[in-house]
Amino acid sequence: MFRLPAALHLPPWLAHALRAQRGPVPWSAVTRGALSAGPLLLVAVRTGYTSLGVVAAIAAMLAGINDRPGSRRASVKRIGVPALGGALGMAIGTYAGQGTGAVVLTVILTLVGLVAGGISAIGPVASAVGTQVLVGSAVGAGMPLPEPGWARALAFLAGAGWLVVLRLVLPTPGSLAGDFRFDGERQAVAGVYDAVAELLDAVGGPDAIRRRAALTAALDHAQDALAGPRLRRYASSSAERRLHAQYAAALPLAEAATALAWAGEAVSERASEGPRRLAAAVRGNTHTGPLPAPSRSAPALRALDDALLHAAEVFDQGRGGDLHTRPRTARDRLRAAFGSAGREYGLRVALCFGASAAVAQALHQTRWYGQHEHWYWLPATAVFLVKPDLGPLASRVLNRAAGTVLGALLFAGFAAVLPRPEGLIALVALSGALIPVATRHFAAQTAVVTVLVLALVMVGGEPQASAGRIGETLLACAIVLIVGHLPMPGQRGGGVRARLAAANEAAHAYLTHVLDEADAPRIGSSGAPDTRRIGTSGPSDAPRLGTTDTQDARRIGTPGTPSDHRATRWTLRREAYRTLAEARTTISLAAHELPALARHTEGADEVAALLERLVDTITACAVHLDDTGQIGPRHRERLAAVLDELTGPVERVGLRLPRTPLAG
Repeated sequence: MFRLPAALHLPPWLAHALRAQRGPVPWSAVTRGALSAGPLLLVAVRTGYTSLGVVAAIAAMLAGINDRPGSRRASVKRIGVPALGGALGMAIGTYAGQGTGAVVLTVILTLVGLVAGGISAIGPVASAVGTQVLVGSAVGAGMPLPEPGWARALAFLAGAGWLVVLRLVLPTPGSLAGDFRFDGERQAVAGVYDAVAELLDAVGGPDAIRRRAALTAALDHAQDALAGPRLRRYASSSAERRLHAQYAAALPLAEAATALAWAGEAVSERASEGPRRLAAAVRGNTHTGPLPAPSRSAPALRALDDALLHAAEVFDQGRGGDLHTRPRTARDRLRAAFGSAGREYGLRVALCFGASAAVAQALHQTRWYGQHEHWYWLPATAVFLVKPDLGPLASRVLNRAAGTVLGALLFAGFAAVLPRPEGLIALVALSGALIPVATRHFAAQTAVVTVLVLALVMVGGEPQASAGRIGETLLACAIVLIVGHLPMPGQRGGGVRARLAAANEAAHAYLTHVLDEADAPRIGSSGAPDTRRIGTSGPSDAPRLGTTDTQDARRIGTPGTPSDHRATRWTLRREAYRTLAEARTTISLAAHELPALARHTEGADEVAALLERLVDTITACAVHLDDTGQIGPRHRERLAAVLDELTGPVERVGLRLPRTPLAG
């Protein structure tokens, strides 16, 4: 394959703009997209409520953008909560646009941008809420419709709610073969066991670090899939309890596999056979059958064997299990919204949204639009351009401009030949079906959304406006580029530092817990390893593959009820790895910004890598502690070395390293 010389390699910001996600076509999401905006608009046109149908179709389109792969129940939160924000924004924009002048309206929209931007720093769902609040307020203020604000808000909720209903009712691939309630949950839990097996295969090789990161992603995905409505901590049915228990049983396996990867000594191929059989049992909702036992020659291998035996018992009984998540309190969310990341992002969103609304109204008042009364496009475009979730700033601007030009030209061609309104409604349905595929690249998503929205507003009575939309998009790109490079109060790169600070705090909370565990008084003499653990209930008489009676007695607690300190440790471990994964994603996006912005987060990737090494080392210490009752000298030395390495890089990126002295 031809490769460019090194001197001709694309800069990171341009390479990111050309990068697209890959994967199979999500046919179930395509079907939902085809049945959402188009049919809603058709019903509204046939019943004489065309303008409300346009609002409902816009809501269905925005909900379709949030209709990502995952479990059916998790999608309720991912689609429904942002829709509530969009309806609120629609009401605010409508009443503000009808009862105020241009100056007051601009001030109101700027304040909405400030609040929505701060909220977006809380997390992915909150970010989607902020986006729909802003889009709803722009459309409500800039799209003159005869209905009052409350009616538009209800229409918006109805449009998004229709897609939620489709997501809950329509089957997905594989769901009809088993329990209809579980479409993504079983696959997500099975993916954890597959990821454990792949990590075990990679132990001792160059691919181990990447496989450990993939295991973290699989655990995060499974947690999210199981955390939807009616799949709470206390599951309501035997099938749900069984699935919870199967997920919880994967945590000690993941812990042992991580400890083996940390040690760096390759294990036999037989070690990964057990997790793979467990993955198949989850997918088929069957019993595990005989599981091959790995060697028990080292603490991590003994922990792996113990975890396999525990999983076998759980799969047979399925009495339920904790998801090992620590719910965020209202105080945590407020800290994120008003922290450095929330303040910085809120100010940028407010400036971009307010400036674009002011320019749009100025152009509208001077009749630059000609016959077009809808001035919402410019501020709504700025909303998507200012979103860091969608990629680096330069990448967003390039893709938005290219996608809008392509979409506007395509729509101009369609509008010239399609009958009205039937042809335009069919175009809306087609565009809705394409959104789940187009979300893999921002330019493609922009092109599809442009076609869909232009078709919607033409059905609502607006003349063809392709040329005007291109001009407004380029104006929005210029505004966001300028505001994105303006100096702001405080330190730049607040989003990256906030994620790193959360990861740093979680890692040290995990470390403190393990060190406290090591220093806790233990029952029994130092020469009796079978009684040196808190929670040990005595030797186990259960038959075990590949073990001796002496080794059987070296377990922690009973198989079905891990001791409280282990449950807490797994929760802290999950939180440490999850926050690190989130930090890695944010750092990667920041590294692909233009050099003027990327330089503000230099060194963050080094800190994240060191924190990952720290958490891996803590996990290895915990496994060794379970087996021997103490943290070995080698583990203490590695912990001290990583903490020493962290000191300089952490200070260079503006963070503080908590004082966590190692026990002597």
